[in-house]
Amino acid sequence: MNDEVQQPALFRWPQAAAFGRVIPKTKFYEHGNVHSVLREKFVEDIQRVTWAYKLADETIHLRGTVPVPEIQIFTVETKGADVSDDVLTAIDKTVHFPIIFEITNGTRARTAAAQKVLGTRTPKIGSYFTSAWQPSDSVRRPLPTALDLAGLYEAVLAVLLPLAARPGEPVSEAADRLDRSRKLQREISALEKKMRAEPQLNRKIELRKQIKQRTAALTELTNPAPSSKD
Repeated sequence: MNDEVQQPALFRWPQAAAFGRVIPKTKFYEHGNVHSVLREKFVEDIQRVTWAYKLADETIHLRGTVPVPEIQIFTVETKGADVSDDVLTAIDKTVHFPIIFEITNGTRARTAAAQKVLGTRTPKIGSYFTSAWQPSDSVRRPLPTALDLAGLYEAVLAVLLPLAARPGEPVSEAADRLDRSRKLQREISALEKKMRAEPQLNRKIELRKQIKQRTAALTELTNPAPSSKD
C-alpha cells in the first residue's frame, strides 16, 4: 500500500551559480565516518561527484540565513542504475550546507534531497525525497520564486515531497507526516503477512482489526485536507 507520488523535477540552475568542481571520493572517506561496507558502495555505485552549482547571495542575489547560508548542488554520476540513500547521507554529512543532489546514470536523471539541519558538528539529515527519473535532456523547470535561500530550499523540498503538502504546512511537518505514514505502511504490511500465516480465526479477526485501525490512520495522515481532529 503506497499513496506516495513522485513528481518530475529537474531544475534549471542559474548559470551564474555554476561551479563545476569534481570532488574526489576520498574526500568523503577522509572527512566522514565511512565504514568499509559503505566505502565499497561508494566504489560500486559512483563514477563521479561534481560540485555543480553554488546558490548563494553572491551568485544568485538571494540572501542567506542562519539555517540556510548557501545551497550546494551536487551531481552524482552513477556506475550502475542508481545510488543508495546511505551513500547520499554520507556525502551530506561531510558538507555543512544544504545539498540538492542530481543523480544521473547517463540517459536518465532524478533530483533528490533531504531536509538538513545545521548547528551541530554533524548535520542532522532527514529522509530523502526524490523526483521521478526523467530523460537527462528533459526540459527543466525554473526555480521556485523565493525571498531568500531558506525560502528557496523549502520550496525545492516541497516540490520533491512524495505527498501533497497541506495548506500552510512547513516542509518539516510534512516530512514528519511522511515518516509516520511510511512507518504505518511497514506495520500494515507486517500485519497482513502475519494474518495470512495465522491459523486461528479469533487471532485473524484481531489482526484484521489492527490492520483496519492502521489503514484509517494512514488515510488520515496522507490526506491533504485533514480532519479537524488531526
